[in-house]
Amino acid sequence: MKDTLELIIKNLVTNPDAVSINEVTGEKSIVLEVKVDNADMGKVIGKQGRIAKAIREIVRAVAAKEQKRVTVEFID
Repeated sequence: MKDTLELIIKNLVTNPDAVSINEVTGEKSIVLEVKVDNADMGKVIGKQGRIAKAIREIVRAVAAKEQKRVTVEFID
């Protein structure tokens, strides 16, 4: 899941070296915290959050195959 998310994010941004993804494992779910360069934050979120929603749906679909719950958070 983390690899899939990283691949998607790095292809969207201008500065792929600034992308960092932190995986926090909880009791029932996994939280993926995404940090990108401030200039690229708009590209990742998109208009009205459409790209962010699409990214979350893709990661949830991958997690569902592994029978896990995942949340994607975008950190400033």
